[in-house]
Amino acid sequence: MSARVGLFFLLGLALIWITHESLNGNRLNDDAAYELTARFATIKELKAGDDVRLAGVGVGIVKETRLNGRHAEVVMQITDGVEVPEDSVATIAMSGLLGSNHVSLTLGRPDTAALSAGSTMRSEDTPDLNTVISQVGEIGRKVEQALTQFTGALGTDGSQDSLMGKMNALLDDNRKKIETITTNMEIVTSRLKDGEGTLGKLFTEEDGYNELIAAIADIRSAAKSANTFMSEAETMVAHLKIGEGTLGTLLYDEEASANLKLTMSNLHELSDKLNSGEGTLGRLINDDSLYLEAQSTVQKVNRAVDGLADQGPITAVGVAANTLF
Repeated sequence: MSARVGLFFLLGLALIWITHESLNGNRLNDDAAYELTARFATIKELKAGDDVRLAGVGVGIVKETRLNGRHAEVVMQITDGVEVPEDSVATIAMSGLLGSNHVSLTLGRPDTAALSAGSTMRSEDTPDLNTVISQVGEIGRKVEQALTQFTGALGTDGSQDSLMGKMNALLDDNRKKIETITTNMEIVTSRLKDGEGTLGKLFTEEDGYNELIAAIADIRSAAKSANTFMSEAETMVAHLKIGEGTLGTLLYDEEASANLKLTMSNLHELSDKLNSGEGTLGRLINDDSLYLEAQSTVQKVNRAVDGLADQGPITAVGVAANTLF
């Protein structure tokens, strides 16, 4: 009996020691560790003895927590030989669903130097479970309000000012028109089905469909020809712009243009002279007497030729001379 009492006494002492260690946290030998400090807006129930983990691996413990002005500071003990990069970031993370927390350190870049003992490292505040639950609750409340407003807008309560009430009123006011439209649509679809009208024939007759396809092909061919014509016109315009060809030369060659203008001026002057009866050609065009004289001369030549046919050589010369002069 006394042995059992002694055993229970030892177990009680062991439980008391475990509870004491849990409440006061673990301890590292100060000679085998160095300290780093991180500042947070809130340490979220973090306490001395909680783990410090680098990339999830335990590298130390929290030595103490304290206030420093408007910040909460966490003093960490890091095991000697473990290097924490200068760009590493400290955050407070949850260790489990029971609400225990630990300090989580990021690895940083490989080429970054390590923090020296006593340094204050970078930190970031992260939402805890209570904050997340509160935010989820706020989101749920807003969703509930939105659904309430949506339900009110739809007017499931039968209100006349609601959306459903207005739609019902609109349907009631236009019921006859809607019935007429529905009837007309039935008639149109029936005619299309029976092949009536142009559109109905396109739906039901293969010839009409083939003609439409042929017309579309002709339109495409015409469009292609138009594109070809436009392309050739663009090419021609491009040649004209650089002065190629006769027309390009006339448009862009100043000397050729000047010669053309001079020629046109000369033709204008010549036509004016012809119209005014100047010169032999002008008199021939405008004076009838020259025409009459020429006609008379031709008649005399004809008579002389006729006389030569009836006379001898000498007599023919005399007759010709007498006829002409």
